[in-house]
Amino acid sequence: MSGHSKWAQIKHKKAHTDAKKGRAFTKIVKEISVAARIGGGDPEGNPRLRSAIEKAKEVNMPSENIKRAVMKGTGELPGVTYEDINYEGYGPGGVAILIEVLTDNKNRTVSEIRHLLSKHGGSLGEAGCVSWMFEKKGYILVEKSKADEDTLMSIVLDAGAEDMKNDPEEDNYEVITAPEQLNSVKKSIEGQNIPVSIAEITMLPKSYVPLEGQGAEQMVKLLDALEDTDDIQNVYANFDIPDEAMSKV
Repeated sequence: MSGHSKWAQIKHKKAHTDAKKGRAFTKIVKEISVAARIGGGDPEGNPRLRSAIEKAKEVNMPSENIKRAVMKGTGELPGVTYEDINYEGYGPGGVAILIEVLTDNKNRTVSEIRHLLSKHGGSLGEAGCVSWMFEKKGYILVEKSKADEDTLMSIVLDAGAEDMKNDPEEDNYEVITAPEQLNSVKKSIEGQNIPVSIAEITMLPKSYVPLEGQGAEQMVKLLDALEDTDDIQNVYANFDIPDEAMSKV
């Protein structure tokens, strides 16, 4: 698994699978409520809320559920107040891990995270221990079969994107933007009738730690366990697992 692209796709597919179990709905409802509480209930003026609503629509969440989540966030309906917290730690082989949490019980959540990290060869670290290894960016994936490289590059750079990557071994182009430019670049791509596979605000690693064998297996199991935890919204890690090793995991 080379770089960010494949893991982003696995997470994306997993969200759709989890939606069938209701797990994705729970996480997205939390995100919508917190985004509305912090930035207001109008998605046009609240990028975080707009992104959360787009995720909700991707997994076919009913519009009534979205509306109620927004109203709970703005206080128009009673609801649970969630705390927005980030945790940092290490996985197998010294992989850096960032964990974004929304919780109504901080003690329960940190205890669960510490347990999962320890169980899978990792450890919880101090605030700031790994966050410097990541950059907050807008991230867009476009299938190579859907667009010509030169055409897409012209579109995204004119729209204000920072970079476009074309790994010969991957099936997608990766477009990197400043977080505030994500929506406008996405609209420019779709405005040319080119479909976008993924568009999200993410934390991109500045460098990667190669993993194979037992370390790769432990890392994948750890990420699955963390992402299956209801209080955890997002997990970012700077590992690099070769395709051959990934096929054995």
